[in-house]
Amino acid sequence: QMCFWGATVITNLLSSIPYIGSSMTLWLWGNFSVSKATLLRFFSFHFILPFVLTFMVILHIIFLPEKGSNNPLGVNSLMDKISFNPFFIWKDALGMMFTLIFFLLMTMILP
Repeated sequence: QMCFWGATVITNLLSSIPYIGSSMTLWLWGNFSVSKATLLRFFSFHFILPFVLTFMVILHIIFLPEKGSNNPLGVNSLMDKISFNPFFIWKDALGMMFTLIFFLLMTMILP
């Protein structure tokens, strides 16, 4: 029942966009009605989007050290560039690990 509701809300939101809403709705779902094919696409998008997001984050992490986050255009600024301190890698990794452990405890042990 919630899947029908979610697909209906997304359909209504898309179709309310002026000029291109109906085209976007037809492109996304294939139709205006919520049917079996619509739910299949809804489930497919919900399955694939986390993987796409994870892939984009990994690409960002891989290519970030090449130019630096303060220089997205690649302008030569070596005199102003400060090297990345390994302390921040450990700090971020530990913070992410503690957050993950906290959420796992909250969901698995103390729901």
